Amino acid sequence: MRTRSLYGAALLACLSMGTTVASAQNLDTRPTWYIQAGQGDESSRAVVLGTTVPWKNWSWSLGSGEVRGHWDAWIGGWSNKDLNNRRFTTAALGVGPSLRWRGLQGSSPWFWEVGTGVMVTGKSLYNSGERIATRWNFASHIGMGMNFGPQRAHELSLRVQHASNAGIKKPNPGLNLVQLRYAHAF
Repeated sequence: MRTRSLYGAALLACLSMGTTVASAQNLDTRPTWYIQAGQGDESSRAVVLGTTVPWKNWSWSLGSGEVRGHWDAWIGGWSNKDLNNRRFTTAALGVGPSLRWRGLQGSSPWFWEVGTGVMVTGKSLYNSGERIATRWNFASHIGMGMNFGPQRAHELSLRVQHASNAGIKKPNPGLNLVQLRYAHAF
């Protein structure tokens, strides 16, 4: 029984080394294409396609890890229900900066991310029985994810995003979405 435990621990250690050590050069320094889908308040839904473009020659050591930044640009559709409870879908376009922290001096496959940006929709969005007063809004997020596969080219992340006009114009009920993103480095 003890021998099995040792073999299991050794196997687990080898597998974990394979998933925790990668060249920082191979991670947040490459552009990606992604698809992202989410569900939110008041039956809001979003599906977007986007790209990330890393900031060249910029990094910051933080604790046991490294912070890197990238630009995030996307286009897609947001589905919502209007005040008459009719579902509609509108085009959405967004762009903004994000910061990503990785442990192990930036070589961990796991990361935390925060970001913000601006977005514009073809129609106004609704939440809590109110219409958001502007079609131009801010979209901020926090998330976590990991890279995997050959050269860590694949990425999965789970994000929480808040979209609102930051009180610039009333009403401003804002929207919150939980999103899943798959990205591939190129």
